[in-house]
Amino acid sequence: MTPPSGSDPEARLAELGLTLPEVVPPLAAYAPTARSGSLVFTAGQLPAVDGAMLATGKLGAGVSEEQGYACARQCALNALAAVKAEIGDLASVTRVVKVTVFVASTPDFTAQPKVANGASELLGAVFGDAGKHARSAVGVASLPLDVPVEVELIVEV
Repeated sequence: MTPPSGSDPEARLAELGLTLPEVVPPLAAYAPTARSGSLVFTAGQLPAVDGAMLATGKLGAGVSEEQGYACARQCALNALAAVKAEIGDLASVTRVVKVTVFVASTPDFTAQPKVANGASELLGAVFGDAGKHARSAVGVASLPLDVPVEVELIVEV
């Protein structure tokens, strides 16, 4: 769905029943975002809500595709909070350039793209055509804090 011309991404979030959370503090020695020219890169965002993870474990071993999708969506929401903290206003985002989704999964799990759609579909709903992006959905053996999904964004401002 393409938001109306001139629509505010935060108003779109509100229409979806979502609010931007506080920026999740880094777990180690890094910053939540880095800006280079017109690009803002986020650190990998975990599926944290109010200090707790939506799920732990692996896709294909106890974590369902639906749970993975919800985790990817929450990761993207957390990434948008980090972007807003860096630039002040999500309306300044002119394009979502790249999304990388890491999915902790068993070797036989191959639906990483379906899980990654949780992030991609949220970004499309919030930014419309400007939310269309290049994407990688990568299966990995494990992620920090045993979460099933981690998401990174690159946006243009």
